[in-house]
Amino acid sequence: MNTTASLNKPHRNLFLQNLLTFFMNRQALAVGLVFASDSVLFGSWVAHIPHIKEKLHLSDADLGLTLFAMPAGLIIMNPLTGYIIAKLGESRACFWSAIALTISICIPINAPNTAVMAFGLFLVGLASALINVAMNTAATNVERTQGISIMSSCHGMWSLGGLLGSGVAGAVIALHVSPSMHMAVVAGLILLATFLLQPVMNTIPSSSRTESGEKAGSSFVLPNQDLFLMIIIGLAVAMGEGVALDWSAVYLRETVGASSQIAALGFGAFSLTMTGFRFLGDGIIPKIGAKRWLQYGGLTAALGLAVAIVFPYPATALIGFAMLGVGCSLGAPILYGASMRIPGIPPAAGLATFATFSFIGFLAGPPVIGFVSESYGLYYGLSLVAAILFMSAGLARIVKLF
Repeated sequence: MNTTASLNKPHRNLFLQNLLTFFMNRQALAVGLVFASDSVLFGSWVAHIPHIKEKLHLSDADLGLTLFAMPAGLIIMNPLTGYIIAKLGESRACFWSAIALTISICIPINAPNTAVMAFGLFLVGLASALINVAMNTAATNVERTQGISIMSSCHGMWSLGGLLGSGVAGAVIALHVSPSMHMAVVAGLILLATFLLQPVMNTIPSSSRTESGEKAGSSFVLPNQDLFLMIIIGLAVAMGEGVALDWSAVYLRETVGASSQIAALGFGAFSLTMTGFRFLGDGIIPKIGAKRWLQYGGLTAALGLAVAIVFPYPATALIGFAMLGVGCSLGAPILYGASMRIPGIPPAAGLATFATFSFIGFLAGPPVIGFVSESYGLYYGLSLVAAILFMSAGLARIVKLF
């Protein structure tokens, strides 16, 4: 074999090399498993939203209003995330927020009324806000200290967790297992995983100060034009993710008429394509270009929702949510990284500010859809998100990614 020719081959093994780097690095894999643990909980919960909606006799508007308790918790926690992470460090912040999340997410599934459900979701929002910033910062610390690229793979682990959570939930529903029992078992397993991962997480250097001396606890900054455009695009992508998370099962069950088992696969189809593209993202992004991907991704996501709306059948709706997953897959990894490279804004502040607004879109989008759905129908709620995603593709043409 000609060694020189072999070395000059196109980077056909680039994707495999990136994945091997991620999975063979203990710190990178540990952070990725934190991402996955977070998503397993959410993926398990969303599959049971139709159950809790029926159990509490909620209308679309009632469900939307109740779901809004989660972003309310996030908004309350946001000003405190930087302070907490600066005091605890990223690894301990991940640890305690994961424990809080596993406990609080068991409350809404067992809620006897909307007040208790809202309270539980509010606590979930508090914990989610902290773990979201902490785990993304931890991933950035691994990239910075080891000189590797893992952000897209970490977000791929988040998608894989959602796929696993929703897939198991679908099987659980088919077997008529109690949703309360299912969530209790999942929470217990995630709690165990959290304790097992902590020794490795503790080896990740903390970014208590950036190279410029800026405290990592600076968790909010007034966005300049570049960061503002990133936030708008991130909100659109996050709303697409939120639609799949909270409304895919409801749409498939109530609008399309799919069975409960098929309805649970809506988020699974979304997560399957998102997972695949995120694991390939560290190789795809340099080849295609970040800006070009954001444009193509926005268009693909909007088209996916259009397919689900125009062709309201179980198979076509699942295809539409799968396309939505492709379109939204690399938005977060691209924008999280870019938010830390904006001139004049400390990296920690850029990341925390973008992550906060992006997660608000992820959590607030579904309640907004509920309000629209109550007045006009779920078709129009999904159409609104499709229009926003289409708009984000246009904004991607002018945003500067540093």
